Amino acid sequence: MARQGLLFEGVVDTVPEDVGYRGPTACNAAGITYRQLDYWARTGLVEPTVRNASGSGSQRLYSFRDILVLKIVKRLLDTGVSLQQIRQAVQHLRDRGVEELAGITLMSDGASVYECTSADEVVDLVQGGQGVFGIAVGRVWREIQGSLHELPAERPGEPPAEHPGDQLAARRKARAAGA
Repeated sequence: MARQGLLFEGVVDTVPEDVGYRGPTACNAAGITYRQLDYWARTGLVEPTVRNASGSGSQRLYSFRDILVLKIVKRLLDTGVSLQQIRQAVQHLRDRGVEELAGITLMSDGASVYECTSADEVVDLVQGGQGVFGIAVGRVWREIQGSLHELPAERPGEPPAEHPGDQLAARRKARAAGA
């Protein structure tokens, strides 16, 4: 029983909403490819909330919450949940307050996604034969905080930070210096 309580620990640090992370950083923290990130943004599955792309050469900025949802989407896809079900789950997560997210555990039977906010709900799902796997959102929250701690972030309106590994930005900078 004490182990189940770990699924619902609600103590997480708040993250400033105006801090954004570029695509490569979001990919790194969420464990996805840039191609997945771009496709999900273009199809509206997970769009960046700090700054969306506004034409060629513009940089999307993803919030901490966006990256949290990206990582959850990745985990749901990895377990075989349909994209239609994932879209419904993502919309449900968007409708929740930030504080509420940490106390949610998403359970799935591979076909449907269920939200549980207590250990009793998890037990009920498992006993009913519906739960096959679960994603404790609070645990994913802490994983992402650890990943992003060492990665560069920026705020809209401030000069862009140097992003190691951002080859496109390096090429643009070199081209501008040579012009």
